[in-house]
Parts: sequence; C-alpha cells; structure tokens
Amino acid sequence: MRIHSSLWNGDDWATRGGLVKTDWAQAPFTASYRNFRAEACVWSSGASSCPTSSSSSWLSQELDSAGQESLRWVRKNHMIYDYCADTKRFPRGMPPECKVATSSMNCIDNSQ
Repeated sequence: MRIHSSLWNGDDWATRGGLVKTDWAQAPFTASYRNFRAEACVWSSGASSCPTSSSSSWLSQELDSAGQESLRWVRKNHMIYDYCADTKRFPRGMPPECKVATSSMNCIDNSQ
C-alpha cells in the first residue's frame, strides 16, 4: 500500500490569516510512516461509513482524561490552523466533517 499526499501553498488563508509563512527554503518536505495501518471511515452522501464497529476498534474507543489533556496540549501548542474554525473561508457554512470534529473537540474541551 502507498500513501500519497500533496503540498499546496495556503499562505494567504491557512496560516493564521497569512501571519505564518511557509519557509520554502526548507523544501523538499518529507514525511515517513512506520507500521502504518489505515483504518479509515469513508464520507459519502452525507454519511460516514466505517470498516468495523467492533468495540475493540480504535474507531469506537474514547480518550481517557489523560488522552484528552494530551490532545488539548498538542492543539494549543502545535496546531497553527484548524479549517473547521475558519468562518472566513467558509462563509456559507462549514464542511460536513467539521460537525463531527467540532462535536468531538467540544466534548474534550468540556470534560475538564
């Protein structure tokens, strides 16, 4: 299996409104994966279809309080841009996946 990704220049909108610029002198940008096993849900026709509903699947597990705190810390200290919070980019409404992401983050933020 292969994973392919693309890199695009979002300097004008995806970097805190253009405040953080990409340092293209650092190119090429590379990433590597070890022991990667994709278990993804597919979004189609307004609904998510997941490969498994087993209670042992990571898809059906929830973060414990330590995991929630770790996720909060990572978002606060490392996340530059969250397109699900970008109302300027999506003035007519957020993409469907943002409803799920926002709901999940609200649960984590309110669990303190």
